Amino acid sequence: MEKKVEILPNLEALIERGLEIVLQKIQTSIEKHNRFTIALAGGSTPKPLYEAISQQNLPWEKIHVFWGDERYVAPDHPDSNQRMARLAWLNKVPIPAENIHPMPTNSGDPAIDAAKHEAELQEFFKVPVAEVPKFDLILLGIGDDAHTASLFPHTPALSVRDRLVTVGSKDGQPRITFSVPLINQADCVMFLVAGAGKISALEQIFAEKADSQTYPARLIQPSGELWWLLDESAGEKLKSEY
Repeated sequence: MEKKVEILPNLEALIERGLEIVLQKIQTSIEKHNRFTIALAGGSTPKPLYEAISQQNLPWEKIHVFWGDERYVAPDHPDSNQRMARLAWLNKVPIPAENIHPMPTNSGDPAIDAAKHEAELQEFFKVPVAEVPKFDLILLGIGDDAHTASLFPHTPALSVRDRLVTVGSKDGQPRITFSVPLINQADCVMFLVAGAGKISALEQIFAEKADSQTYPARLIQPSGELWWLLDESAGEKLKSEY
């Protein structure tokens, strides 16, 4: 794993740097295998990044968009990660509809929808059941509790190693989420973290020793590159090291 940490002066600079990296990954992946696969994060921090990507002139027919997790709500619900990304980015560009791969949330049973999405991933990446697909880029954020995707502290989803997609839970509300092995198989994982509210979580995530069940983002150790882009408020306590 190649870990890179950058502390940027503010959110605007963080988004600008994030855009540079995304565009570079798009170019490299398309040159290498004629397509680019990205899994998106929810939350407020990546929204301006999606808006910035929507302003680019890109080979949209070669870009495939997935989500790392989704709240178990309808696609038009205000809390939907899919809805946010469509409004900020996907509805604004001529990307083919079949290149957008949202997590299903309509069966009434999150476990059924998680299994369905797992089958979709296996079919799309053409991997055998025992293998883990490799995304070009997975975007992640963290919560004040150090969760990432919908991998929340002390929940069963953290221990899932035999599935690509599983059911997460926050305060009793189900979510669908990529599993730890699927995230860790990525060619590149990039965390975008902003705000002073993330300082204590980052301290534990970056600590030499801490409990991964309590601070789930510690479980993210991808086989490829690991980027942490922090704004100055979030990275305050880490400045001396990076």
